[in-house]
Amino acid sequence: MPALGASGCQIRSFEMELSGRKKKILAAVVEEYIRTAEPVGSKTVAQTAELGCSSATIRNELAELASMGYLEQPHTSAGRVPTPQGYRMYVNELMQRQKLSLEETEEINRSLNDKLRELDKLVSNVGALASSLTNYPAMAIAAPPPATIKRFDLIYIDANTFIIVAMMSNNSVKNKLVRLPVSVGQDMIQRLSSVFNANFTDITEDKISPLLIRSTERAVDDTMGLTGVIASFAISILSEAQAAETCISGANRLLSQPEFKDPAKAHALMSYLSDADHLHDLDAIDCGGDVKVLIGPENVAEELRDSSVVLASYDMGGDTKGLIGVVGPTRMDYSAVAAKLSLIAQALSERLGGGIAPPPGMDNKLIIKGDINEQ
Repeated sequence: MPALGASGCQIRSFEMELSGRKKKILAAVVEEYIRTAEPVGSKTVAQTAELGCSSATIRNELAELASMGYLEQPHTSAGRVPTPQGYRMYVNELMQRQKLSLEETEEINRSLNDKLRELDKLVSNVGALASSLTNYPAMAIAAPPPATIKRFDLIYIDANTFIIVAMMSNNSVKNKLVRLPVSVGQDMIQRLSSVFNANFTDITEDKISPLLIRSTERAVDDTMGLTGVIASFAISILSEAQAAETCISGANRLLSQPEFKDPAKAHALMSYLSDADHLHDLDAIDCGGDVKVLIGPENVAEELRDSSVVLASYDMGGDTKGLIGVVGPTRMDYSAVAAKLSLIAQALSERLGGGIAPPPGMDNKLIIKGDINEQ
């Protein structure tokens, strides 16, 4: 199925099967352009692709690949560079899956072990690790498990003041000082405390319904709206506890990429990445347990149309998932990035979700989720 771009438009589907020679030439152009960031000419392809044909033949093949939409020519006198469609064909069919060395695998596992010693900094630590390993900006997103309130304590201060204290299932404690315009007796606060502990503990936010609130008001004969105040506080802290934690690391690494030498272009992307709400858009992408690659116009956000995003999800236990990814130019070393993110995700799943740890030196089995000719 063709890959969908940002506005629902499709990257053009392939009208004819590429010959073996065309595939070799396209792979050579993509890999050389990834390495040098310079347009690739027929002479360079002849030196790197071992095709056994003349430069003239290669020039004709390059011209045909350009007419088919896989390559483009920035200037009439320059060589060719891949288009998003060319990168997609490369990622789906031509890219060699990179095998991490024993040393790389062990180093990643050692680094993760160090990072996981500070579970409260898991998201920022994982993002920093992914950025340092790939040399691209990295994002990390972790959705917490469903939270509940384990216990309510309502502390009577005086006739017009009491404190709500809520002990959460994630071991945090939340409190709120409530000042009342009317007087309330200590016995009412005690009744409310008993009823809330009986009916509002160990339930998720979606279970706190208007019907439950009204029945609680009747049970304690609450005519002052105190039940609604406490219930609103409970809903608020449960909603807050469910918010995904997000982090972007290494955004300044964009500045080392030739594509972002233009300060305005770099600033636009860095500003986009600095907004945590934008990362939540990426969190909605289904990686399906594999590595997901979004190239140029396949990205939904306008700010990412000239960039590529590589994402991998990991298991945090139960039904909870986390997400790690990197953002960089479309001229990204997809094979290296995908291999490293895949290993990080697999290792995190083993440590946090009870999956299977990747053995040292394993050839990480990646399924690169493009939408054209999916494997």
